[in-house]
Amino acid sequence: MKEIKLIIADDHELFRKGLAELLRKHEDIKIVRSVGDGSEFMELINSQFKADIVLLDITMPNMDGFQVLKELKNNATDIKPIVISMHSDGNYIAKCAKMGAYGYLLKNTDEAELILAIRSVDNGKKYFSAEISEKMINFMSTQSISENVLSNKETEVLGLIAKGLTTKEIAEKLFVSSRTIETHRANILKKLEVKNTAELIKKAAKMNLI
Repeated sequence: MKEIKLIIADDHELFRKGLAELLRKHEDIKIVRSVGDGSEFMELINSQFKADIVLLDITMPNMDGFQVLKELKNNATDIKPIVISMHSDGNYIAKCAKMGAYGYLLKNTDEAELILAIRSVDNGKKYFSAEISEKMINFMSTQSISENVLSNKETEVLGLIAKGLTTKEIAEKLFVSSRTIETHRANILKKLEVKNTAELIKKAAKMNLI
């Protein structure tokens, strides 16, 4: 039987210990290290420490899960990340999948699904449950339409609106007339189907556009 070497990266010590205790019952899974934040985990990986899978929390101090996923992708390491998080929002799931996560589990997942995810990922497969996949697909279908609709200039203007800049300030920053910015703003509102700046910021944030 092949042994799956696993690292737990989570800032809650009680959760790490509980997870380790649960996994210890399974002979094919060996916890080789448990760490409390992303930077500690990356130091471990950069020291050529060998492991097959990391169970990775998103919200951690010093370096969060998103930054870890980015580093792992850039470093092209062999370790496969499975995100285990309390966040069930589609944007979190989609972002993790896009950044190279092999799986996404909620912290209230049961033992059977956790073990299935670990073994599936170790065999080179991705693991996203039906519930998680549905949330991700719903988010991505909405997001992709909006991202494709906004031009690069509109996306730039949207970012400055989100920072609280006035039409005049945006115009000065981009070296164009206030009328041009008003046109961009009107087009953005129309494309995202919102009526005012407050609604625009709320929807753009929800869709990960800002």
